[in-house]
Amino acid sequence: MAIKINVASQKGGTGKSTLARLIGTAFAAIGWNSKIADLDTSQGTSFQWRSRRLENKIEPDVPVEQFGQVEKALKIADQYDLLIFDGAPHSTQATRTAALASDLTIIPTGLSRDDLHPSVVLAHDLFKSGTPRERIVFALCRVNDSEAEIREARQYLTQAGYEVLPGALPQKTGYSRASDEGRALTETRHPSLNRHAEEMAQAIVNKIQELTATVRPDQQAQRSIA
Repeated sequence: MAIKINVASQKGGTGKSTLARLIGTAFAAIGWNSKIADLDTSQGTSFQWRSRRLENKIEPDVPVEQFGQVEKALKIADQYDLLIFDGAPHSTQATRTAALASDLTIIPTGLSRDDLHPSVVLAHDLFKSGTPRERIVFALCRVNDSEAEIREARQYLTQAGYEVLPGALPQKTGYSRASDEGRALTETRHPSLNRHAEEMAQAIVNKIQELTATVRPDQQAQRSIA
């Protein structure tokens, strides 16, 4: 049975699709058969990213397919080790459906209250709709260099009752250029940026292992993606 990760947001521009692609690539790199279900059929951001990845012959391949409904994506889930829902850039009933079906929902957010408040509203909505609180985590994305602001954002989310993943992804041109080439955040030309992304990816790997208690026998020696 596939492990399912839902990457959701209440607004656009939080790094949702970028994070979904990071997860897919990180798990594919340790031998998992991963697939991204791109639920944003109007833009197909992850779908277009995979086309660029194929054009540039970048390995590992991370299959991406567009789906108009979560239920259709779930029908093919068992063909994969990992299915990642890359949702629409706003909360919908599909967001709730994907969260209920997933082992983990990750909500990326920036540091400003304009980002944090709607993200917490989304988390509360998913919790009230039946998603267990321990299966909802936040990821700090597109952050600036202020350690004080990062700490304040973590405190805000923690006080709201949710876990925040270790690490933070900075807002850097190197990430956007890598994405333009079909690369994930761990595949930039800048080692320091790769390390930030690897820390976030490893935190997600660890969280999934914690929640599912599932480590495939052939992966025992490859639990670190760094």
